[in-house]
Amino acid sequence: MRATVLLFAVARERAGSPSIAVDLPDLATVAVLKTILAENCPALAPLLPTLRIAINSEYADDDRPIPPGAELAAIPPVSGGSPGSQQTS
Repeated sequence: MRATVLLFAVARERAGSPSIAVDLPDLATVAVLKTILAENCPALAPLLPTLRIAINSEYADDDRPIPPGAELAAIPPVSGGSPGSQQTS
């Protein structure tokens, strides 16, 4: 099946595009998707150990199957803030 994966943050920067189209085999899992992403866009390969995949706006583990027509997103870990930046009341 043909799928489009939306890319966010550093994944978008490394791919040079907001999304990437991939061909997935029937019954593909998130782990298979990650492998195909690395093959199609080697610049994403270093992110794979920490890259999260969302299926229909819900984070999915590597063993989760990808249903046909699903909305897919690749989301790298997010960092931000600084020490001592939390507000207290």
